[in-house]
Amino acid sequence: MPGIPSLKQSLQSGRVTIGSWITLAHPAIAEIMAKSGFDWLAVDLEHSVITIREAEELIRIIGLCGVTPLVRLSANNPVQIKRVMDAGACGVLVPMVKSEAEAEQAVSAVYYPTTGKRGVGLARAQGYGARFKEYKEWLSQQAVVIVLVEHIDAVKNLKAILSVKGVDGYMVGPYDLSASMGMPGEPDHPEVLASLKHVREVAKALGVPGGVHVIRPDPAAIHRKIDEGFTFLAYSLDILMLGETCRQGLAAIKASRSMEGKHS
Repeated sequence: MPGIPSLKQSLQSGRVTIGSWITLAHPAIAEIMAKSGFDWLAVDLEHSVITIREAEELIRIIGLCGVTPLVRLSANNPVQIKRVMDAGACGVLVPMVKSEAEAEQAVSAVYYPTTGKRGVGLARAQGYGARFKEYKEWLSQQAVVIVLVEHIDAVKNLKAILSVKGVDGYMVGPYDLSASMGMPGEPDHPEVLASLKHVREVAKALGVPGGVHVIRPDPAAIHRKIDEGFTFLAYSLDILMLGETCRQGLAAIKASRSMEGKHS
């Protein structure tokens, strides 16, 4: 979109970008996070109660702040993809892509014919009808499709998935991946780590950029993932950053007060 740096170009050039997840629908959350310096922000429709109407408002605020608005879909659903793209999203993160056909389905839903099969309509993305030609050109050059690698079947079919034209990158989901391997909640299990290593090797061979979601707000963990070769990084999410800041601050206050009591 005009005024928003090209995430697609950043992915293609190998530049590190850092974003985060939004699960709270209040517009102030999107504005605060967008003005904090993130390169992109993903409105999470999979693990939140955000409605399509609320998603459009969040997309608008993120974009107006000059940050790339993405949407993590609740499913690989062509209708949902069409609606969030029409709302002004610059791209989508597609959950549970496990095959080449599913990757092709997602790409097809983002793009207009003849590249894809997306229905053509007028909404916010097209300037409410005033800028359809400009949007059509932008879409063909700048839209972003990220597949989420979060199932062992995706690992097995990764070469075919990442070879689909229109797939711009991937993001691994260690927790879902571990669950699909019969080890839920064990993302550091040796077999899961071996699968993640395989993902990095296949993607590197194909020249496809990738990333990972660092759940806890831990800057050191982000640096480690960059050193491992990831360039598309998600740094925590709104609810966790809010909660951890509250807990850490209160714990420090209570500890300090406790020590004062001992010396009184």
